[in-house]
Amino acid sequence: MAHIIITGSSRGIGLAMAKQAAQQGHRVLA
Repeated sequence: MAHIIITGSSRGIGLAMAKQAAQQGHRVLA
């Protein structure tokens, strides 16, 4: 499990990346 910071995650590609990382079990700070 990794800690991942994603900026611009309120919509679009950032949101999709945040959702995918969370589904894979990573901790996401968005």
